[in-house]
Amino acid sequence: MIKSQTVEFLKQLIDNNNREWFQANKAAYDIARENVIEFTAELIKLLQQMDPGIDAALDPKKAVMRIYRDIRFSKNKTPYKNNFGISVPTSGLKSGGVEYYFHITPGASFIGGGYWMPENDHLKKIRQEIDYNAHDLKSIIDAPDFVELFGEFRKQEQLKTVPKGYEPDNENLDLLKLKSFIAWHPVKDKELFKADAVQNIAQICAKIHPLNIFLKNALA
Repeated sequence: MIKSQTVEFLKQLIDNNNREWFQANKAAYDIARENVIEFTAELIKLLQQMDPGIDAALDPKKAVMRIYRDIRFSKNKTPYKNNFGISVPTSGLKSGGVEYYFHITPGASFIGGGYWMPENDHLKKIRQEIDYNAHDLKSIIDAPDFVELFGEFRKQEQLKTVPKGYEPDNENLDLLKLKSFIAWHPVKDKELFKADAVQNIAQICAKIHPLNIFLKNALA
């Protein structure tokens, strides 16, 4: 489980997002990060049982993303993220692409998966797969249990124009215009603190698994 002290650290970081405070509380950060790494190790083991594509060599420490922000090109100059992010790729060891993602932040944690903002070549392949096999994707995203957990898949950000190479009357235009292909489910703080939290998160990931399989097949 995620300890309440881990979320409490993030709450304090949100109120004191500066290097002086962080350095003074580095020990508390290290304890919180170690809790997240231990949770990640358990989660990876469960996900590997469900999704054999996850690399057996995936290091839980590397799956936990850096808390330091890249502020070089950002108007927001706060140096630290207000969350712990866990990225579990469905193939290989590199984060990004088709993955499971767990986001821990006070009052707004969530578990998600799919492919967020695919690069152009990948986006073309996913659109082609949708055009050829839309029925397969619809059978996943329109299933009642999927909608109950993740909401309406089609309500993600879309292009304002018709994608190049497709016609305005394409029956699957709403799916072809999507910029991302993700499913996510909110997780309350009190759910993080339960002894079976990692099992519950893994069960939600199991509902995302068919979507990830569809996306991986598109990119194969």
